[in-house]
Amino acid sequence: MNLDSSKYPLLQQVSKPEQLRELPQERLDALSHELRDYLLNSVSQSSGHFASGLGTVELTVALHYVYNTPFDRLIWDVGHQAYPHKLITGRREQMHTIRQKDGLHPFPYRGESEYDTFSVGHSSTSISAALGMAIAAQKEGQGRKTVAVIGDGAITAGMAFEAMNHAGDINSDMLVILNDNEMSISENVGALNNHFARILSGSFYANIREGSKKLLSGLPPVKELASRMEEHLKGMVIPGTFFEELGFNYIGPIDGHDVNMLVDTLRNMRNLKGPQLLHIKTQKGKGYKPAEADPIGYHAVPKFDPTVTKLPKSKPGAPTFSKVFGDWLCDMASVDDKLMAITPAMREGSGMVRFSKEYPQQYFDVAIAEQHAVTLGAGFACEGLNPVVAIYSTFLQRAYDQLIHDVALQELPVLFAIDRAGVVGADGETHQGTYDLSYLRCIPNMVIMAPANANECRNMLYTGHQLNKPAAVRYPRGSAGDGELDSEMQQLPIGKGRVIRNGEKVAILSFGTLLENAQQAAEQLNATLVDMRFVKPLDHQLIDKLASEHNALVTLEDNVIAGGAGSAVSEYLAQSKQLKPVLHLGLPDVFIKHGTQQEMHAELGLDGDGITRQISTWLD
Repeated sequence: MNLDSSKYPLLQQVSKPEQLRELPQERLDALSHELRDYLLNSVSQSSGHFASGLGTVELTVALHYVYNTPFDRLIWDVGHQAYPHKLITGRREQMHTIRQKDGLHPFPYRGESEYDTFSVGHSSTSISAALGMAIAAQKEGQGRKTVAVIGDGAITAGMAFEAMNHAGDINSDMLVILNDNEMSISENVGALNNHFARILSGSFYANIREGSKKLLSGLPPVKELASRMEEHLKGMVIPGTFFEELGFNYIGPIDGHDVNMLVDTLRNMRNLKGPQLLHIKTQKGKGYKPAEADPIGYHAVPKFDPTVTKLPKSKPGAPTFSKVFGDWLCDMASVDDKLMAITPAMREGSGMVRFSKEYPQQYFDVAIAEQHAVTLGAGFACEGLNPVVAIYSTFLQRAYDQLIHDVALQELPVLFAIDRAGVVGADGETHQGTYDLSYLRCIPNMVIMAPANANECRNMLYTGHQLNKPAAVRYPRGSAGDGELDSEMQQLPIGKGRVIRNGEKVAILSFGTLLENAQQAAEQLNATLVDMRFVKPLDHQLIDKLASEHNALVTLEDNVIAGGAGSAVSEYLAQSKQLKPVLHLGLPDVFIKHGTQQEMHAELGLDGDGITRQISTWLD
């Protein structure tokens, strides 16, 4: 998107934070308006994360204005809200490429800019990383400052509180900004709070606070009394007692859209000693009425016309796997009042909106707390309930110990509905669900299923729900195909695959949704094609038959080759002393970058032509 100098006279002057800091403070409000308007027009033409960035425009401007970035460290949590940050840190001309193959990374990324001090994508990591940087800065002694920006959703994770507890204990100099745009931590945003925040962050209050500590250091009882008086006085007018208990000096809440107020407060807080927490109130979608009214719907957007008040409807097509799961969940709950569905803050993404409304007493959103989600399910199972944990592949990684220790070790019947498995597309490296088959397969007592289509997904969920042991069904983002669903759910025989076509010489063993691509290759090569369905337990009888009737075997999966389903096949062949050439097709030992699923499958040789080419080259 070209910059119209008549429309964006101030933004034209600011492509780097050094240029921003040359502006007089009274121009920052006008700059913020230009930046918000540019963001609206830019993302509407390119697609991408949207509402969160609109809510952090003034904060971004104020932070880069007060802090000497990149010398001072600025860490964004998750990174959905970092589009304004990208715009004023030298990437404005590339914004139209964001989340597209070979374009700008969807989140802050160290390899992209020196202003991106920490690569992110998953939530609740910012305070831990910032604390490490703050401790390093104190060792350097060069006056480097450290700021972490975390949202009210991300701060619900235990990791955030672990980091704050540690930071308060070692009393390191750092600032945490709580960007509160949804939770009702406090609604008292107004003149009184803004005025009080100025007082609490100013040098007058800070000098009295520190001076009193020194004066009273030799009088422990009096010092303790003064400390308690300060705590209770602040607790009467601000909701920060909890953060104070963790060792943070709490300031706020203040209006996160008042750029001058933010600059004044940040300037005051920049040189305060010890851990500081600034609580700001913002609005997702700020400045664009449709996004203000529907921040969830406008969280990530396709290309759209800003003059139209509704996002374009997607073309009708096959249901997504998330919808297949959501429908199954409702159907299953209608006959099983012991079903308990759990999600770590992914209601919309996991297809659970309908279920949450129809079965609110059986629905549990535990916020961004993946570890708790898994062990909550284990607790349900201990009491005879039937828990279903709906979770993204990459988010389950964050609860791996709970999966092993609290579920599998006790052989508890928890069903994991694992969404976003395999290559996910535009969100890139942090969200590619490329490891779950590998990290699940090595866990005892697990049953692992990989459906090829909607009907299999539904039947596998039903099968897993009936088992009296841990089970996982993993499926990708996007379309589940056009096939008809069975009129009644079927319980599949455990560990049994099915032959799709009979061929000669080569057998392709497909695990999951690459089956359609594999079918193209099988027809061109006249190969046998098998939908394996189960990764654990494997269909040993079928593998024996295929090995005896073919010259070579090919395994195919949308998972890393290392330790994946193909490895399981080779391990079995070796253990049963069957010497048979095996080609493993899957994802390489690299982090997969962003691009559409189709683009990345083609680049990795996992589309129909790529599979055919790889098998032909190997056979030759």
